[in-house]
Amino acid sequence: MDDIVPDVLDAVPADTITVIYVDDLEVKQGNELTPTQVKDQPIVSWSGLEGKSNLLTLLMVDPDAPTRQDPKYREILHWSVVNIPGSNVDPSGGHSLADYVGSGPPKDTGLHRYIFLLYQQENKIEETPTISNTTRTGRLNFNTRDFAAKHGLGEPIAANYYQAQYDDYVPIRNKMIVG
Repeated sequence: MDDIVPDVLDAVPADTITVIYVDDLEVKQGNELTPTQVKDQPIVSWSGLEGKSNLLTLLMVDPDAPTRQDPKYREILHWSVVNIPGSNVDPSGGHSLADYVGSGPPKDTGLHRYIFLLYQQENKIEETPTISNTTRTGRLNFNTRDFAAKHGLGEPIAANYYQAQYDDYVPIRNKMIVG
């Protein structure tokens, strides 16, 4: 997790969020997965809030666009769900601000990091527009720190990430996205 500081975070969160894709593929602190493997929304869980009433925010960002060496689009927002109720992360119970879009690193740009961040909310977030999974609009140059500050989220309570590079699914994915 140290290699996401200071690009996205100021400090490594104390806990790890569990992220599982189809076929029991688990995100494990920087392991490499392919765009084909992560094309569908994962199951996300975290067990640190038992017995507490909370709202949670889940973000997924890529800070390495178009490349880690030249991240002029840092960050790309791949997923954002706010107002997730309860003690376990179930994004279907929250409000999606940006529908899930899997990895799509351009050809010959090397490994990109895809970072999942979990925040505990103090108050309900009242943003209504949702970014569809078929549009890029609103996803480029997202800033995790600014979003957290705007909504009083503080530092994330848990995180995890994987890395991915181009595979043959990327052009298929890109045909479904406009803007």
